[in-house]
Amino acid sequence: MGDIVAQEAMGKEDRVDIEYEIFTNLARVYQRQGRPEKALSRCERALELLQEGAHLSQICCVYRNMAAIEQAQGHLDRAIEHLLQAHSIALSQGPGGLEGAQIAHSLALTYSFTSEPHHNDSTARFFEESISAYRSALGPQDTLTLSAQDDFSHFLLLTGQQERCAEIQRESLAYKKNTFGEQSAEVAEALQLIGGVEMTQGQMRHAHRTLKKCLDIQNMLYGPQHKKTKSTQRTVDMLSQSPEVGERQKESCLETRPPFCAVVSSASEVTSSMSNS
Repeated sequence: MGDIVAQEAMGKEDRVDIEYEIFTNLARVYQRQGRPEKALSRCERALELLQEGAHLSQICCVYRNMAAIEQAQGHLDRAIEHLLQAHSIALSQGPGGLEGAQIAHSLALTYSFTSEPHHNDSTARFFEESISAYRSALGPQDTLTLSAQDDFSHFLLLTGQQERCAEIQRESLAYKKNTFGEQSAEVAEALQLIGGVEMTQGQMRHAHRTLKKCLDIQNMLYGPQHKKTKSTQRTVDMLSQSPEVGERQKESCLETRPPFCAVVSSASEVTSSMSNS
């Protein structure tokens, strides 16, 4: 680069773009080598370059890279600081964009990783923001939208908000069937979350029905000997022993049993046939 610049063979804008690529790629190499301080210094150098022009999207990218480096070192507070910088820049370009959705999703995950209760409100807010932005930019059936909803659902489970978790999964179930297929792992996982919540709420009949559907899919995908299938099978067997489910199964048997007159009629026909022969 020094030789090219000395010969004035490149314009300023091209020079900034190429130096940006050099510094960001060096940062990735240093990160892979386990040298985070070197990686961060190259990111800072890239930021200095980008301040000279309106490179907002590239600045967001650098802050996200810095957040990933800090998070890998366990420095979650620093990672959050970098992501908040990126988030502020993304929103300045207009709310509801894909980049803003991705940054909000990363912020929600990073806040959730801290496992600190005072961050729960921020975690939920950024999850909701990312899901709304994904829906606006990509639609409710897109894999990124559904992935953010799944991450939010697991956070809600960990914080004791089971009903909200089940509600999100029920809303996304039809989209998952359309996107991944009715007999997919994603649909099975959604059914497992819904069934688990129903079971904790004492809705044994509903839980049994939901988890039975999940079990059918897991049997097809993984086979009966897979640990996921075995775990669900144990739960279904346990639910089958509950009085509520047992009573329903008896009712089902009675509903499917042929009427008494049909049984008598059939028996009479058999007897008559035997006599004639």
